[in-house]
Amino acid sequence: MSFDPERVRTVTFDSYSTLVDVDAAESALANRVADPEPVSKLWRARSIEYTFVANHLDAYQPFYEMNRDALQYALDAHGVDLPREERDEILAVYHELDVFADVREGIERLREAGYDCYVVSNGNPEMLASMVDHADIGDLVLDTISADEVRTFKPAAEIYRHAAARTGTPIDEIAHVTAGWFDVQGAKHAGMQGVWVDRKGAPWEPFGSDPDLIVESLHGLADALDET
Repeated sequence: MSFDPERVRTVTFDSYSTLVDVDAAESALANRVADPEPVSKLWRARSIEYTFVANHLDAYQPFYEMNRDALQYALDAHGVDLPREERDEILAVYHELDVFADVREGIERLREAGYDCYVVSNGNPEMLASMVDHADIGDLVLDTISADEVRTFKPAAEIYRHAAARTGTPIDEIAHVTAGWFDVQGAKHAGMQGVWVDRKGAPWEPFGSDPDLIVESLHGLADALDET
């Protein structure tokens, strides 16, 4: 790993799985599906896979709609037939996912240390607005930057370059913080430093480049930047 804290001026955060827990979406399935865990996992996996495919096929649609299609597939794959109203209720859980306990205090530490903080996400603007509000970080992050602005999903370099332009920061002075392995690699490929939040004690991917820094929480990043 080669994290250089002296280069960092701006910190960008992924949203889903990084600031809020997508596994909490399983609770929305619990009263409607006999075995919600595999449905929830397939739902999440398909939503990400659809974004990868969309980038190559020039088939962008807002992430909420990707999520809708992925949920439908997951239900179909497990033989679950729900009316549209119930599917919409399940989807709506993305507006109020559980917030990881370190998020507010971790970002507060970074802001107090003088770092500009932003959210850079595949989520469309409405999703990000509700996420920021629910996570109670509206006073800490300067803005949210959505894939919707460039109609391109992570890990395409375009979204990270767009984020750098929006923040007014040279791309090599940004540390991008994410729980997504592909997001780390996308950020690094575009020129950012990639910080992986390993919230589940998972092994790093053998494919591609390594993170510049691995932390277990946002406090780990604050600690690393405090060393400068």
